[in-house]
Amino acid sequence: RLWSPWYSLSYLLAGVVSQVGLIQPASQSAALGNNVRLACYLMIGYEDYAVSWYQQRAGQAPRLLLTPSYSRGHGIPNRFSGFKSGNTYYLTITDVQPEDEATYYCGGSYGFE
Repeated sequence: RLWSPWYSLSYLLAGVVSQVGLIQPASQSAALGNNVRLACYLMIGYEDYAVSWYQQRAGQAPRLLLTPSYSRGHGIPNRFSGFKSGNTYYLTITDVQPEDEATYYCGGSYGFE
């Protein structure tokens, strides 16, 4: 499994580059009520990996947002959605809310069915 520390969403989304397989932009900003799209790029050689998205609020364990088939985790509102284009997986958050302040992770799994 590949893990990429993603964006801390507190009107500024601060990202880092993962060490293996997954790459994302350095930063992105979002205002309350706006929409934001987070990207997770699969490097060459990792095209067979499937990406899930996770959210981790401060002091809490990570929770599943989206499976590789874009099903939402338990209790996840439909403001969270995803899609893939080429080697890039996207997480879209519509109508950003204060409770969306969190760190977002994309994780790659090999052989997902």
